[in-house]
Parts: sequence; C-alpha cells; structure tokens
Amino acid sequence: MTELFGSTRNVIKGRYALLTPSGFVPSYLPGWEKAVCNVLISPAMGARFSQVLITLDKDGQCLGNTGVNQYLVYVLEGAATIMLDERRHRLDTGSYVYLPVGKDVQIRGGGAPSRILLFQKEYQPLSGVAKPAAIVGNEREIKGQPFLGNEDARLQVLLPDQPAFDMAVNIFTYQPGATLPFVETHIMEHGLMMLGGQGVYRLDADWHPVQAGDVIWMAPYCPQWFVAMGKTPASYIYYKDINRDPM
Repeated sequence: MTELFGSTRNVIKGRYALLTPSGFVPSYLPGWEKAVCNVLISPAMGARFSQVLITLDKDGQCLGNTGVNQYLVYVLEGAATIMLDERRHRLDTGSYVYLPVGKDVQIRGGGAPSRILLFQKEYQPLSGVAKPAAIVGNEREIKGQPFLGNEDARLQVLLPDQPAFDMAVNIFTYQPGATLPFVETHIMEHGLMMLGGQGVYRLDADWHPVQAGDVIWMAPYCPQWFVAMGKTPASYIYYKDINRDPM
C-alpha cells in the first residue's frame, strides 16, 4: 500500500494501536550486535509488555541474561542458533524458544540474515508453583486445532496451558472468509503481528484493513474482531497474558 503526502495506516489510540512496516523506525538495543531492532509495542504506549522485531546479520549476536523478564523468541524467516544450558539449538523459520527469568542468553546468526520477533514480559510468580523451564520448538510440530469448532479458523498453541505460565503465544490461521465467531471483549492484553494474508480487523469501534507485516496492540477490554479476506489464508502470531488474579 503506497503512502503519499503524509498519509499512513498507522493509528495510535488509547485502547489500541496499528503499526505498519513503512513506519517502523530502527534502533539499537543493549546486548545486540550487528542487529537492527524495531521496538513495536512497549510500555511507552501503555502496554504491559514489549514486542520487538530484530533483523539479525548472518554474523550478528545477542549476549545477556533475561533478568526478571521472560521472553518468547520466534523466527519469522532465516536461521539462527541459541545456546541454552550448554547445548546449542539451531533455529529456522517457525522455530520458537521460551526463555524463563534469570536465564543466560546467547543468540547468534545462522549463516544468513534472519528476522526474529520477541515478546518480553515481566514474570509474575505463582505461590506454590515452580517457574517454567526453557522450551525449544517449531510451529510445524503443533497441529492447528479448530477454534470453537470452526475448521476454517485454527489455533496453534505454542506454550503449555499450565498455571506456571502467565503468558501465552499462539498462531491463528483463517481460511478466506473465516472470522472470529464474535466480537471479543476481555481482560487479556494482546500484541499481534500478521504473518501472511490480509483481512479486516475491528479494533474498539474502528475497522482497519491489515496485511502481512502489520502489528497491532490491543489493551484489556478493547473490543476486537477479525475477518480473513482475499484468495489466500490469513495468519497472525499473538501474545496474551493469562493465569493470574486480576487484583
């Protein structure tokens, strides 16, 4: 979509934000070398988590420790490696890694440039429940399940549905014409990136065309609904906070 004379599809409001790739501004973050970082969602806009796009050179790297935060690392394209507990794991498109609090991190380029999406959230411990351990997987290993019985809207759940986890990251895939079954309005906050296809997203009382690469933040209780349009499936990866008392 061409943006001329200062026009843009980007929208920042109190209850939601829509950001498009043409408006992304790169920066550099501590711990990342030979990498371009785009901070897409952060507490600066009112969110309680961060969502960051990393473009990593073939010989780029990240060295550090997660501290009080937990991370979900998802490879959008390309290849990389990650060192966990003295074991190196190779990552390719669709690979993901859950990094718990207090974990040393070493991510390196995999011989070709890569694009990596990070979800970052401060962990909320649950009394009597052990903190989650690191997880390495690939979306190809997870079968999409019909959402509320709809075969044309399938959900891949990347992290275990267990009380120890206070965040979830899922991939939602819609066949052309498929929709969310109703306008959702709930306590969970969302951070989302369109992976493929296109459609229309209702956010609060507004409707927006969206396509691959677009990013959406939804605050708690923001009314939301989606319909996939066009001739190919539409999919997005999204974050939400779960499993903790609201008080």
